[in-house]
Amino acid sequence: VVHNLHYGDTVLSGCAIIVRGQPRGGPPPERQINLSNIRAGNLARRAAATQPDAKDTPDEPWAFPAREFLRKKLIGKEVCFTIENKTPQGREYGMIYLGKDTNGENIAESLVAEGLATRREGMRANNPEQNRLSECEEQAKAAKKGMWSEGNGSHTIRDLKYTIENPRHFVDSHHQKPVNAIIEHVRDGSVVRALLLPDYYLVTVMLSGIKCPTFRREADGSETPEPFAAEAKFFTESRLLQRDVQIILESCHNQNILGTILHPNGNITELLLKEGFARCVDWSIAVYTRGAEKLRAAERFAKERRLRIWRDYVAPTANLDQKDKQFVAKVMQVLNADAIVVKLNSGDYKTIHLSSIRPPRLEGENTQDKNKKLRPLYDIPYMFEAREFLRKKLIGKKVNVTVDYIRPASPATETVPAFSERTCATVTIGGINIAEALVSKGLATVIRYRQDDDQRSSHYDELLAAEARAIKNGKGLHSKKEVPIHRVADISGDTQKAKQFLPFLQRAGRSEAVVEYVFSGSRLKLYLPKETCLITFLLAGIECPRGARNLPGLVQEGEPFSEEATLFTKELVLQREVEVEVESMDKAGNFIGWLHIDGANLSVLLVEHALSKVHFTAERSSYYKSLLSAEEAAKQKKEKVWAHYEEQPVEEVMPVLEEKERSASYKPVFVTEITDDLHFYVQDVETGTQLEKLMENMRNDIASHPPVEGSYAPRRGEFCIAKFVDGEWYRARVEKVESPAKIHVFYIDYGNREVLPSTRLGTLPPAFSTRVLPAQATEYAFAFIQVPQDDDARTDAVDSVVRDIQNTQCLLNVEHLSAGCPHVTLQFADSKGDVGLGLVKEGLVMVEVRKEKQFQKVITEYLNAQESAKSARLNLWRYGDFRADDADEFGYSR
Repeated sequence: VVHNLHYGDTVLSGCAIIVRGQPRGGPPPERQINLSNIRAGNLARRAAATQPDAKDTPDEPWAFPAREFLRKKLIGKEVCFTIENKTPQGREYGMIYLGKDTNGENIAESLVAEGLATRREGMRANNPEQNRLSECEEQAKAAKKGMWSEGNGSHTIRDLKYTIENPRHFVDSHHQKPVNAIIEHVRDGSVVRALLLPDYYLVTVMLSGIKCPTFRREADGSETPEPFAAEAKFFTESRLLQRDVQIILESCHNQNILGTILHPNGNITELLLKEGFARCVDWSIAVYTRGAEKLRAAERFAKERRLRIWRDYVAPTANLDQKDKQFVAKVMQVLNADAIVVKLNSGDYKTIHLSSIRPPRLEGENTQDKNKKLRPLYDIPYMFEAREFLRKKLIGKKVNVTVDYIRPASPATETVPAFSERTCATVTIGGINIAEALVSKGLATVIRYRQDDDQRSSHYDELLAAEARAIKNGKGLHSKKEVPIHRVADISGDTQKAKQFLPFLQRAGRSEAVVEYVFSGSRLKLYLPKETCLITFLLAGIECPRGARNLPGLVQEGEPFSEEATLFTKELVLQREVEVEVESMDKAGNFIGWLHIDGANLSVLLVEHALSKVHFTAERSSYYKSLLSAEEAAKQKKEKVWAHYEEQPVEEVMPVLEEKERSASYKPVFVTEITDDLHFYVQDVETGTQLEKLMENMRNDIASHPPVEGSYAPRRGEFCIAKFVDGEWYRARVEKVESPAKIHVFYIDYGNREVLPSTRLGTLPPAFSTRVLPAQATEYAFAFIQVPQDDDARTDAVDSVVRDIQNTQCLLNVEHLSAGCPHVTLQFADSKGDVGLGLVKEGLVMVEVRKEKQFQKVITEYLNAQESAKSARLNLWRYGDFRADDADEFGYSR
């Protein structure tokens, strides 16, 4: 019977071959054909492990060359065969021809002609086949080919080595250079026996980084294949069995070698994964020299298409919307060392756990003092370092979040507390994987999983590699050094300790702090790094809406907007680095003072956003003006805490002042600056000499230690020194940082403003700070007059004032306080003439009528002056009294 279309699959020896048909829906059946009428040498056999006395048998001479001759000729080729007879044991003998039919090359004849096989003795039958074999043999003898050549053929016997003395050293000695090999046997899709050339080591090679389904050996010796084991085995067999390959030896596992097999047609490791015949394994993926990511990607390809072993695969984030799988969010808070709270575009907050890492934890049982409450952040070694690393890198920054898996909620067991559902993700910032950075610094460890557990980081291999580096370099948790100890005193609520500490903080002026917790809009817990202590801190100068309180047997409702205020403060300062000025403390041991974030005062910001009102205690403070003007602006908007605010008519505001006499105690001042809205800045003449002295000392100091150009980085609200157009240095405050070339500054001793490049700024030496001499320029406005709203008219008034009083000495009397700045009257030093009254006489401004009794005399004088300007049709009045019914159109208000 001629069977065609079989493929040479394995050559067992010089005269036994296994053939296979074409695969149809599964691995095709195998069939062993023994070549009739000829005999080739037997190949070496290893002694059976079960028979202690058995010996290894070596190759017979010329057996290996015969096998190689057939292997090179037949493997993977199409052949046809005829079966001539079959023994009772089922062995089949026959002829094999290369090609589709019996006209092809007769393999037995070719072997004999090469002197690699002999005719079987006793085959003297006189038939054409026999005669042809006989002729082939005669030719081989004459040509002295193969076994008919000189000598005993001992050079064809392989020195086979079944074991390796030192596998580790053996692998290293090849330096991952490809080794030539023949694949002798395929045990399953990912494990083969290979003959390494040229030294004939027979080794088991496991493919690095993957595992195929295998054949489990049962107790009775039978094998049961796992699903797809046979298909995976055939996949590897049909491509590699008895092929010439190259193997990169990557590592060893007992006597087995871990490696990658390279064939001209591709890399079997990656192919098996891509076809869904194998899965990645963590324990050996790290040694895969071409990069674990390649293997994970190939596995992902099969998973996404649900190929073979992945036919029932469901991705851990399968039921998430694409927008919930990957998004950009802003980091609001760092929780311990493995989780963050982010704010999504929708404004919602979400807690994200970093995938596959575990924060530092307490080792051993007795490390915990029973009487002391555990404070994980300070008491668990490296927890604080981990939290600080994340806080400094992430707070307030935008990060990319890729959700890897959702860890379902788990109920409490005897040993483990209940966990709520967790969203676990890979978080990157500027392309850096935060979990990997933490692990590589030894500030977290990597969780180990069951092999088939898919709930893990999408960058798991990088995490493992980072951990290996951290261990090797003894970083953080892996270091042999003493663990860092954080002795943090908690002073919050401890009145005794707070009392001792208060003067120290008051003297310190501005102290650096990190906001650890926000209880409400105006109550915070701070960590002071220099003093390594925790304090409770209340914002001064404001009244913030109170939050809800649960007292025993009584639930107190929160005031309106208390939650908004808390959220506002949280977003602005939680876990940020801030500066605080402590002024006093309350009886419960809480400190009271001012908190600055990026140069802005948090009390003022809360007032500005209508989330707090100004408290009368702020009057004594240097921030009172800013607080009042912020409150005035917020009231006008009638939002939040001012939603139901009704402005009270002026008459009722000042009932207290009814009885007062107008006090006129003029003091000499020097006018330094006049603003576009007719406010002006003055210096007190009495302290003028102090300022001159300070300036002189400061300039000498700067001349001897000139600031390094460009070394100063301006921040809004900071005091600094600035070089004015006259080339001299003055004290200034940064009002706005537009760009390094455009810094808006305010000269605090003169009241003028300028926009400068940062190269013309420097750090204010502490010896000349506002604590030594307060800012000398004070802002005032004219009492009893109304500044025109029309730009040109206002400019006329300002020009007139600049001409008359800028850079001159005048006399000043405070008439009444108002939001923004005090209102005053000014007199010329020589003539004692009233500057504001002069403006009214010129028709440059209008009178602001005040109803208070003590001002009636002055107001009458001002109104008379206004009437005379009107009748003379001066300036504002040149077209008559424009304040008739159509005044609104001109933008004037009466």
